[in-house]
Amino acid sequence: MNFDKIRVRFAPSPTGYLHVGGLRTALFNYLFARSNNGDFILRIEDTDRNRFVPGATENLVSTLQKMGLNYDEGPEVGGKFGPYFQSQRTEIYKQYADKLVEEGKAYRCFCSSERLENLREQQLENKKTVMYDGKCRNLSEQEVQEKLDAGESYVIRARIPKSGKTVYFDKVRGKVEFDNSEVDDQILLKSDGYPTYHLANVVDDHLMKISHVIRGEEWISSVPKHIFLYSSLGWKHPKFVHLPLLLNPDKSKLSKRQGDVAVERYLEKGYLPDAILNFVALLGWHGPDDKEIYSIKKLEKVFSLKRIKKAGAVFDREKLKWMNGQYIRKTSMPDMKRLAKPFYQKANIDIQEEEKYEKCIQLAKKRASTLQEFVAETQMFYLPLKFSDEQKEILQNDKSQKIFKYWIQALTDKKSWDLNYVKNLIKESQAALDIKGKDFYWALRIALYGETHGPGIDTIVDILGKEKTLERLMKQIN
Repeated sequence: MNFDKIRVRFAPSPTGYLHVGGLRTALFNYLFARSNNGDFILRIEDTDRNRFVPGATENLVSTLQKMGLNYDEGPEVGGKFGPYFQSQRTEIYKQYADKLVEEGKAYRCFCSSERLENLREQQLENKKTVMYDGKCRNLSEQEVQEKLDAGESYVIRARIPKSGKTVYFDKVRGKVEFDNSEVDDQILLKSDGYPTYHLANVVDDHLMKISHVIRGEEWISSVPKHIFLYSSLGWKHPKFVHLPLLLNPDKSKLSKRQGDVAVERYLEKGYLPDAILNFVALLGWHGPDDKEIYSIKKLEKVFSLKRIKKAGAVFDREKLKWMNGQYIRKTSMPDMKRLAKPFYQKANIDIQEEEKYEKCIQLAKKRASTLQEFVAETQMFYLPLKFSDEQKEILQNDKSQKIFKYWIQALTDKKSWDLNYVKNLIKESQAALDIKGKDFYWALRIALYGETHGPGIDTIVDILGKEKTLERLMKQIN
């Protein structure tokens, strides 16, 4: 098969949410296709019925759409190489499995699950590589037929050569070789009639004319099994690209069993899709100018397989948060108001007063790193304030009471006022009362904002407005 066009695929199993590692695989495939005027395909590898999770496919598709990774072929989109669910292609796989058996490149294995489990335990106990021992590899045709006639269930295994080496060239790792003696006789077709990943993957990649297989490095050990299948079926194999592992800051492998690895969770916390994509793109890849901020359009132009690194990439959540903050700062106010709105609604905060909401967004936009933090930064302008015992002591001392009374009088006497009036009032009241520093600012900030640290007093008063400011100050008068 001649690869006259770049065609790549993202082929997740519907076993749950989209992991950040899965997103990186999808993104690198997407970017490679877009940078080469190629096709990006979504294929759902749903043949492992024991691990299938209802609704997972819909969640995968939805998350990819939210992230803006639109595929050219796949579920809901269609295409001339469908169907794109492997569970709908089982007859195709059976045809090729039978062909391999007929040609002696695969064989029927009748070993029970109990025998295989005992074999595995013995090998582990003896510190040997866990692999099939070939018990059924050389059964005669008569023995096979007798077992079939007796109704014994079986799987179909690949007859991997036990001598020589399998050598291939990886776009990231260069020359990679395996001793065939260490490659297992992989199951291709299970007893329930469904294919394993290995057979379905190879058949589909060939039939769908996939030119490059871009996936995580955990699949490297599968390559000799796949090359054997391509060769046995008389097909040219695609180019292989294996991405580096994703690591925690302590260099342990980033795992689905650890928290904060679902893309959906980051979206729920208020991380922006473009910021997530930018961050994930730099996990094992670097641009030609080594910048850190790249728009998706820029990534589509500069992405290259040559810039993928071999070393594991650290998933630094603090850096992701920093990067998200950078994207928040440069997002337009109309977009920011729209994006933040669902987070206020979820917190049951009434944001119908448009001018106040806009001022809150302007304030949070300078300070927050996620949309969830927008609420945390501004909820005190909407909700009743709660004070600690220490704060109550500050509010009730003589200096604080003098400040509150002075401000209540000044604001009550002033029929119309603006931000400049408040700024002048701060200076005037400090001079008149001879109260400065934290004695002055902490008292007002706690009474109006509920915290000792935060935005300027003038900003707080401007957002609250005269009526709410007076109400909060009056509440603190003994």
